[in-house]
Parts: sequence; structure tokens; C-alpha cells
Amino acid sequence: MSVVWVLRISVMAVGALLGWSLGASLRGIIPASLVPESYARYYPVVVAAIGAGLGAVFAPHVTVRPYEAIRLRIRQIPARYLVTGLVGLVVGLIISALLSLPLSLLPGVLGEVLPFVAALIFGTLGVTTMVMREKDILAITRRLTTHEAVAGQDNIILVDTSVIIDGRIADICATGFINGTLVVPRFVLNELQHIADSPDVLRRNRGRRGLEILGRLQKDAETTVEISEIDVEEVREVDSKLVKLAREMGCAIMTNDYNLNSVAKLQGVKVLNVNELANAVKVVVLPGEPLSVRIIQEGKEAGQGVGYLDDGTMVVVEDGRRYIDQDVEVLVTRVLQTVAGRMIFAQLEAKGGR
Repeated sequence: MSVVWVLRISVMAVGALLGWSLGASLRGIIPASLVPESYARYYPVVVAAIGAGLGAVFAPHVTVRPYEAIRLRIRQIPARYLVTGLVGLVVGLIISALLSLPLSLLPGVLGEVLPFVAALIFGTLGVTTMVMREKDILAITRRLTTHEAVAGQDNIILVDTSVIIDGRIADICATGFINGTLVVPRFVLNELQHIADSPDVLRRNRGRRGLEILGRLQKDAETTVEISEIDVEEVREVDSKLVKLAREMGCAIMTNDYNLNSVAKLQGVKVLNVNELANAVKVVVLPGEPLSVRIIQEGKEAGQGVGYLDDGTMVVVEDGRRYIDQDVEVLVTRVLQTVAGRMIFAQLEAKGGR
């Protein structure tokens, strides 16, 4: 049986009971001289039937239609408003209950009315406050719970989008050098998905590669990777969110982004830069050491040839242009450390060059 029929039957039953009571009262009001006693005894039944009929007629107006309107309104209200409103009502009623005892001790009518007024005022105030400030309250609650969950772990590292797309983080984690938990905030994952859905082919491929790397990281048993709902809603830019979270949580950020690296360090946040790590583990060479390198292209200056070591370090060879696509033996003359990485300048060995 539907709720509509339950309400309709309930109103009919109430109308019949009221009619029965009214009919019973009419027996004592209407004089016996006007209506014979044989008819008067049917007053309760007749009036009860009339009450049930009126209840059936007016039931939709007093129950069904208000019920449907309230139901529609509740379905339109977001769930977070319902939850926060209910919490606000409970808090308001608790406060009014604490005040009801001293208010009830007031003399006269005040002691009878003020507890009810206090419950009404604080209940309404609690619902209104929670609904109006629900975003701030939920944001604080979410942040506190997420911070507690994340803070309970040791050595947290927030991961930036750039380092996921770069891909080398997967190889580093596979070696076991990272001892801690890599936390990928939801807004970083959203940015990665946005890049993967880009109409630009190159950008789309980079985004998809990032998603593949992230999947590989999650399968890696050497390092724990977590997708966290932690967020900073008052900040819109991803880099600013990461810096603020790192400051609040006291953890490091892993990135390849030069600007994020600089801003984070200026604000006292520890940064793990994969590019700096890669430069740090490159082969260390000193002036005068011999190297074997394959010249693959011309250099910027006249006569120069350029080759690369296995780790990607650029080697600029003086007078090496004529040896393009050949392997040559060279001697290191100087090593230059730049923002882009390490550059080695060399010259051909005496037997083959100057």
C-alpha cells in the first residue's frame, strides 16, 4: 500500500472518530421532543460517516499535496544541506536543553514559555548556521580528517603532475631508494586526467603516459602510493595547493617544475627534484680524463661536434665536426654545471687531433 493511501485512510479514520464524538454530543444537545430517540441513536454513525466522507474528500489537500510538496523539496535539497541542517538542529537542541533548566526556574509564565522559545530559537539558529556555512564546515572537517589520516603515516611526499608525466619516478621507486608514502592529491589526478583529455595530440599523449606511470606506481610493491581527497578549496592553482598543503602537513613535494621548485623553497618547503637527482648521479669526470663518445651532430661554434654519454650528459668536442657519426677518444678539458644539467667540454686525443 502506498503512502498516499495510508494518509488518505488515516484522515478518513480521524474524520470518522471526530464525527462519532460529535454525533454522540448531539444526542445530549438536541431535545428529544424534536427528534425521536429511535433516530437520535444513529447520530454517531451518521456523523461518523459524514466525517469519513469529508476526510476522504479533503485528505489530498491536507496530507497528500503537502506530503508531495515536501518530498519534492527534500529531493531538490543537496544531501550535504540535509546532513548539516540535521547536525545544526541537534546542536541547537542540545544548547537549548542545557538552558531549559535555569529558564524553567523563572517565576510565572516565563518559566513555562521561555524553555520552548529557547528550543525554537537555538534549533532554528543551529540549522541556519550549519546550512549557510556548510562549505566552510565540511572543508574544515574534511581537511582535519584527511590530515589526521595522512599525518599518521611517516615520511609523506606530495607528488606533482610534472614528475608523474616525466616517468622516471617509477624507476626510482623500483630501486627502493624512496622510503615513505607518495601521496597524489585528487586535484593532481584531476589535472592529469584533464591533460589526458586534451585535444592536442602531444599533450594528450603526455597525460596518458602519466596515467600509465601512476598505475605502474600503484602496482609497485617497493613504494606505497595513495590517492588522497585532501584539498585546499580556497586556492585554485595546483602548485599553490601543493605548497600550502606541504606547509600545513610539514612534508616534502616531489616535482620537476622549476617554478614550483623555486616557490616552494622560498616558503620553506622541502623539494625533491628528480632533475637534480638525475644530475647528482651522473658520471663524475675530471679534466684530463679520457672518454669514448660518438659524435652525432654539429656544435654551436665552428668546428665543434656534439655527442652524449649514456646518462644523457652532453659532450662538446672541439674540432669534432669532421667525425660526425663516428666514435672517438677525447680528453675532458672542463666540466660546466648548468640549470639544464651538466656539460662536458673535451678535445680530441693528441694522436687524432691537435
